[in-house]
Amino acid sequence: MSSRTFILIALSVILGLGAAWMANTWLSARLNASPDDNQQNVVVATVEIAFGQMVEAQQVTLVRMPKDTVPDDAFDAIDKVVGKIATFSMLNGDIVRGARLAAHLGGSTLASLIEPTKRAISVRVDDVVGVGGFLLPGNRVDVLATKQTGNTGNAESRTILEDLRVLAVDQTASTDKTQPVVVRAVTLEMTPDQAELLVKGMTDGKLQLALRNPLDNNKLPAVAKPVELAQVAPVPPVKQIVQRKSEPGVSGITLIRGIEVKRVNTL
Repeated sequence: MSSRTFILIALSVILGLGAAWMANTWLSARLNASPDDNQQNVVVATVEIAFGQMVEAQQVTLVRMPKDTVPDDAFDAIDKVVGKIATFSMLNGDIVRGARLAAHLGGSTLASLIEPTKRAISVRVDDVVGVGGFLLPGNRVDVLATKQTGNTGNAESRTILEDLRVLAVDQTASTDKTQPVVVRAVTLEMTPDQAELLVKGMTDGKLQLALRNPLDNNKLPAVAKPVELAQVAPVPPVKQIVQRKSEPGVSGITLIRGIEVKRVNTL
C-alpha cells in the first residue's frame, strides 16, 4: 500500500468519525431541549365516543397545541379522562372537555348522566309514543298530554313539558343504534317540579312524545289563563221616595221615582 492511499484512508476515517460525532451532538441537543413554553398537552378523541359511553384509554391520545387555543376545561393527561362518562357525543379529533364528561361515582351509568339538580323519570311508550323507534339517547323531546273532557267523547291535548333530554331508551344509554327499534320505555331528564307535572299527566290521561331539532331552543309561548269576569254588582232598585207636602187649601203628595217627579192630589 502506498503512502498516498494510506493517507486517503486515514482522512476518510477521520472525516467519518467527525460527522458521526456532530450528528450525535445535534440529536442530543434536540432531545434535551426544553419544550416550547407556548405549547401544552391536550387530550383529544381518536374515535367517535357516543353519548353515555365510558371513555377508554385507547379512544384518546395526547397532542401538543398552542395554549391560547386550548379550552379552559381541557385535560392534559389521559388518566384524567379514562373511566368518565360522555354526556355529549364526541367525534374523532374533538378536544375532550370537562363539560362533556361526568364522573362515574358507582351504580349505573345512567346515574352519572343526570345533572346534580335534576331527576330521571321513565315513561312507558309504544311504537307511536316512541316516535316510531327513531328516538335515541341524547335527543330532545316535548311531552304532550291528552285527556278526555266530560262524557262527550271529546279530548283535548296540550304541551306540558318542553326540551327534555332523553337519557336512555329501553334501558340503553348508548347511541350506537343504526336502525329504528320499537322500545318499551324512555327515560327523560327533568327538574323535580317537571317530574311532578309528568306524573300527574300520566295519571290524568295519555302522553305523547314529540321529537325536537337539537338546534331548536325556542319555547312555546305561555298560554294565558282565562280571565274570570268579575261579578257585576246588581244595580239597586230605584227607590220610590214619597214626600208629603202641605200647601194652603191643597192637600196631596209628591212622588219621586228616579228622575221623575209627580204630584198627586189627595182630594
